[in-house]
Amino acid sequence: MLRLDHLAISCARLEDGVAAVETLCGVPMAGGGQHAAMSTHNRLLGLGDLYLEVIAVDPAAPPPGRARWFDLDRFSGPPRLTNWIVATDDMGDTLASGPPGWGTPLSLARGDYRWQMAVPDDGRLPHDNTWPALIQWHGTLHPALVLPDHGLRLARLTVSHPQASALQRALALTDPRVDFVTGPASLRAVIDTPKGPVTLP
Repeated sequence: MLRLDHLAISCARLEDGVAAVETLCGVPMAGGGQHAAMSTHNRLLGLGDLYLEVIAVDPAAPPPGRARWFDLDRFSGPPRLTNWIVATDDMGDTLASGPPGWGTPLSLARGDYRWQMAVPDDGRLPHDNTWPALIQWHGTLHPALVLPDHGLRLARLTVSHPQASALQRALALTDPRVDFVTGPASLRAVIDTPKGPVTLP
């Protein structure tokens, strides 16, 4: 069974994405670091059982020799919510039941964290990039468990797509915070904060 794991805001420069999220939510981001395999870097924000990731190409890292995840090689414009990530306990079986192009599993590590991530060959996920990225954590360590808790929680994630009903049936995700609506391909997330609800850029 799939479960919602985290959300990703892409940006051209990491500091711009961090500033946008911190200004919007009113709390500092924490954690994160470099992803050597992808030549990207990130910062994180706890959302209770989930977390928010701000991610960008790392200008200090060499080219990775393959397309980066989250279609970052083609990203432009202001920081914005581009992807959502779901977790599985069986990467192989889940990929076999999903659409073509979901990705090839890569084994990754940073510090004490160990995980696999399915990364599409061209960096772009199916269904106009509204299909979720797939992750499998190894062990019990997870960023949401160690990030500072500022009282932020995901209120709603809306996945819009012309074939929204088909996506919903295929994913069989039971999280009540996730809505599928018929419309142009896009993602929208509302976060409850101590100062009230905010919509991610």
